[in-house]
Amino acid sequence: MIKLFQKTIATTISISGIGLHTGRKATVTLRPAQENTGYLFVSKDAEPPVEILAIFDKVVDTVLATTIGRDGFKINTVEHLIAAFRGMDIDNVIVEVEGGEVPIMDGSAAPFVYMIRKAGIVEQERLRKYIIVNKTVTFEEDDKFIRISPFQGFEIEFTIDFPHPAIGRQTLEFSFSPENFEREVARARTFGFYKEVEFLKSKGLALGGSLENAVVVGNDGIINQEGLRMKDEFVRHKVLDLIGDIALLGYPVLGKIEAYKSGHNLNNKLCRELFENRDDFKVVEFILPEMLKQEEATTVVPVV
Repeated sequence: MIKLFQKTIATTISISGIGLHTGRKATVTLRPAQENTGYLFVSKDAEPPVEILAIFDKVVDTVLATTIGRDGFKINTVEHLIAAFRGMDIDNVIVEVEGGEVPIMDGSAAPFVYMIRKAGIVEQERLRKYIIVNKTVTFEEDDKFIRISPFQGFEIEFTIDFPHPAIGRQTLEFSFSPENFEREVARARTFGFYKEVEFLKSKGLALGGSLENAVVVGNDGIINQEGLRMKDEFVRHKVLDLIGDIALLGYPVLGKIEAYKSGHNLNNKLCRELFENRDDFKVVEFILPEMLKQEEATTVVPVV
């Protein structure tokens, strides 16, 4: 039998850039971590440094980004980096942050995927745990909703609907695998509307936002000279965000998520709603039959 073991990175690696909301230089350093560590963030701006486990109940703000915090210390914009971890099958890593925010880089997860590949990925000795969804859980707010249902695998069906001709209604059906993540969503950039820029900056938000790290939509269309990376880059980025936010459940998920106009706030509320009732899910370790390739497996067998 092929066992699904936990993974971490092989070596320490750092990257620096601008914080999307602070507008200041920010640096993240990734370090290998022991089994069952999860995604452990360390705020190097605190003295002594403060550790914040990246899990759904440590989310303290969801305005335009996902922010985790503890004891008054916060780390902003963690979702793209965490999406890269989950997307590349990383279970355990220590993330040291200087500058209070994960740098936005080009607005996608691609720089972090490159960073992980450069560091290398190693298999560990402990089996990976999964969350299996037992029954459908839904969270609704106004005309928006997000739900998760039982499914053998991890799939996302996401629909956005913006009243702008450059975006409109877009739907993406995404079947998770590291290969699909890197090919289909990792390069999709965050986006915003030019008319909102001054308002956001007056509120101390998006101070580091620019055409270098976001797709900006003006009245007449896309302002970025190079245009879009994919024609439906907007919904692909929403799927990227969702992967990062759902990874805050603490383990990979076996279930299907359907989302309509969801964002960081609803994504986090779904996580909290799921954990309201432990009958809605179970946490197990898995093995797969030897004749099945891991990325093609359609059945799973609990370890007993």
